[in-house]
Amino acid sequence: MLDDLDRRILRHWQADPSLSPAELAGPCGVTPGKAARRITRMQETGVIEGVGALIDWAALGYSVAVSLRITLDKTQSSAFDDFIKAARRVPEVTEIQTFLGRVDVRLNIIAKDMAHYQEIYRMRILTLPHISDIEALMQIAQIKAEEALPL
Repeated sequence: MLDDLDRRILRHWQADPSLSPAELAGPCGVTPGKAARRITRMQETGVIEGVGALIDWAALGYSVAVSLRITLDKTQSSAFDDFIKAARRVPEVTEIQTFLGRVDVRLNIIAKDMAHYQEIYRMRILTLPHISDIEALMQIAQIKAEEALPL
């Protein structure tokens, strides 16, 4: 369980992940050593999974984002596993989610432009195994993309 100090550390670290334990200590009201120990404990228990870079794909030339809702032909017991294994190998797939219901899988894809997306769709997506139906949703604006939790 997280206590109030853990939540304070996480709240400040979410706001600025570049802060070191020493820099987190002041706003959290603890010593740098205590902040470091708490961070280490949260990493060891899996509360903190990692610290990474947030990349603006548009700045790298990827201007098209598409979400594909896919229904699989589940007549074969390995349909999900086969599909996900193959989808993981498509470099432009940035996220894979599975669902219960009419839609089985959602793939988020980025492309440089519509011609690039069409190439990805025809050459990589349509060749994935066990697809029975696909619905494409083209992203026109990203209104909110918040990774931080309300702590």
